[in-house]
Amino acid sequence: MTRTARLHPDGLTRCPWPGEDPLYVAYHDTEWGVPELDDRALYEKLILDGFQAGLSWITILRKRDNFRKAFDDFQPEKIVRYTSKKIHALMNDVGIVRNRAKIEGTIASAKSYLKIMDEGPGFSKFLWDFVDGKPKVNTFKTTASVPASTPISIKLSKELSSRGFKFVGPTIVYAFMQATGMVNDHLVTCFCHESCAGKRRTPRLKVK
Repeated sequence: MTRTARLHPDGLTRCPWPGEDPLYVAYHDTEWGVPELDDRALYEKLILDGFQAGLSWITILRKRDNFRKAFDDFQPEKIVRYTSKKIHALMNDVGIVRNRAKIEGTIASAKSYLKIMDEGPGFSKFLWDFVDGKPKVNTFKTTASVPASTPISIKLSKELSSRGFKFVGPTIVYAFMQATGMVNDHLVTCFCHESCAGKRRTPRLKVK
């Protein structure tokens, strides 16, 4: 398995993990590692990373639009009001990963998210304070060098768990930190390693 950056037919050198899958390559190029500062979007990504546990990210990525539709575009204000009837409907939705514990965990995490939003300056600042408000830029040359978790992800995992969030183990949290640009783990030879630094994600319009 390739562990170093790969040169693609378009002339760009990328991390090896997206392979040639167009959807995965687009995600790698435009989302992964780009700093995300939007509160709701961070909640969505944390939940989707929790659903990924035991699966591959590409599986979740292919179902992301279905997840957004099923979970009211991951608006915590709506999710906290989910009833047993709604949970039953989600368990019968073939477009998502049907796992009752993770569905119920999404509701519990929405409650915890809203509490953070009510108590302080927001979910985004709460998270980004763990990296002093700016991305931690790593300089890995191979994917074998990239850790599965770090002291910071362990600390953040414990804090999220203590506040009632579910499926937020240190490995899930580190994957979340990588995806949302809290850490830049693009390999140094990947064209995104340098370009991520000056980027900031544009908030996605909510689905009506």
